[in-house]
Amino acid sequence: LFCKIANREIPATIVYEDDQLLAFEDVNPQAPFHALIIPRRHISTLNDIQERDAALVGGLITRAAQIAKDQGHAQDGYRTVFNCNRGAGQTVFHIHLHLLAGRSMNWPPG
Repeated sequence: LFCKIANREIPATIVYEDDQLLAFEDVNPQAPFHALIIPRRHISTLNDIQERDAALVGGLITRAAQIAKDQGHAQDGYRTVFNCNRGAGQTVFHIHLHLLAGRSMNWPPG
């Protein structure tokens, strides 16, 4: 699914893109602002990340912070979440970082 979004085969509301990353609004938002940040290269789960992927995964996090700032959520706060495998709530097997903002977040989540 996310590979098809990255290849523009499925429409999405894009909030950021470059040659390595794509960020788009979640179709089932859990907060007033909910974006997913993905690498364009397919990696199924966090368990599949290799040492060579360190900069790519770091890029997901730094891009999330910049998007939060660009969207006006950095000061009030935001949450970033990776889910790994079904037991943790991963439903699309292409790593993605959730960026949630615009409401108070509870702890613990889930």
